[in-house]
Amino acid sequence: MTGNDVIILLILLGCMATYIPVFMCLFFTAVLGFLFFTDLPILLLFQTIFRSMDNFALVVVLFFILCGNIMTAGTIVEKLIKVANVLVSWLPGGLGMAGVLACGLFGAISGSTVATVVALGGFMIPALLDNGYPERYTIGVMTTSPNLGVIIPPSISMILYSMISNVSLEGLFLTGFLPGILIMGGVCLYTFFIFKGNKSIVRMPPPSFKETVAILKEGFWSLMLPVIIFGGIFSGAFTANEAAVVASVYAFFVELFIHKSMKFSQVKNITVSSAVTSATLLIIVAGATCFGRLLTLEDIPGRITEAVLSAIQSPVIFLLAMNIMLLVIGMFMDIISATMILGPVFLPMLDAFHVNWMHFGLIMTVNLAIGYCTPPMGVSLYITGAIANRDLIYVSKAVIPFIIIQMAVLFLITYIPDVVLWLPRLMGYF
Repeated sequence: MTGNDVIILLILLGCMATYIPVFMCLFFTAVLGFLFFTDLPILLLFQTIFRSMDNFALVVVLFFILCGNIMTAGTIVEKLIKVANVLVSWLPGGLGMAGVLACGLFGAISGSTVATVVALGGFMIPALLDNGYPERYTIGVMTTSPNLGVIIPPSISMILYSMISNVSLEGLFLTGFLPGILIMGGVCLYTFFIFKGNKSIVRMPPPSFKETVAILKEGFWSLMLPVIIFGGIFSGAFTANEAAVVASVYAFFVELFIHKSMKFSQVKNITVSSAVTSATLLIIVAGATCFGRLLTLEDIPGRITEAVLSAIQSPVIFLLAMNIMLLVIGMFMDIISATMILGPVFLPMLDAFHVNWMHFGLIMTVNLAIGYCTPPMGVSLYITGAIANRDLIYVSKAVIPFIIIQMAVLFLITYIPDVVLWLPRLMGYF
């Protein structure tokens, strides 16, 4: 590492330590790096900003954000929760399992962890507490389960990784299904065994066939949303970008004309709110792209690759080092910034260790998803802490069992790649 590299790193860390917004830290560091360490005109940096946002791949992100906001404002989320309840709420710990399944269903539409925490946490946490579930379990399960929002496709982080790596987005989506199912299964089994003999929690009676049919019928239009998204993508009816637009139009139609839970006057507010959220994301992408351009011009990824190759020869050790590094980085950096910054740094190393780029995209996504639940910067910790009126330390302790389950799944998919790659391989995506 040269002196210039150290200075760039110190500037970035110094900015972050002063609580400057992440996108400003990245942009400010890139500007100073261009001025002092390159002979290129600063205009090149502004051209980079424009090109980073003038990317058709970002359309899918913007419309999935809109779709998630429509669901939150309407009753789609409520009906998904009802469906999850009728399926498992009669089991020991069934309401907790229902919360996990609801997170998976919501994540299969929204693509965002934060949206899942906000949409489901405010409803499920009070419901679990009112039914006698321990507060530590309640906070832990509803803080970590929303990670399924970025693991189960569509995933905003997977979309960004596909954009910088040029791997098939549809293939990358396919890798996320099994880890999501394993995490849901692991949490549900954990819930079942800890509440199996517990008589203090309210246990719902098994629903009758008639009740089950009625709730499934009521939730039919909500359940069709993920079916349309994935059925359309993998049948070839439309691309992932088009799927996001179709999902948004479908969600608006269902809420306005079928559920009738939304008025036309709300459409403007939902659209504007989604635009503001999208603009925030685009600003982060722009800052990260500028910083990445500086790293490329300084050949920092190349030098890091050489250093890693000289120190590590084993793919097993390399993947272990990547997992540890990403877990630590996830504690301090949001998933969007981390994907955009670290992706171009790590990608050049993968071929030397015979790591599939699509496989690494999933590993990176799961690692950084866990970062949403790890202090000091885990966003989900603060959201659920505010909902339950608990401090960061309490929430951090509550998530430990569930983080262990997610890390076990991470270990499995890291060292047995065929577990997740067989499906995209079967579908012909690589």
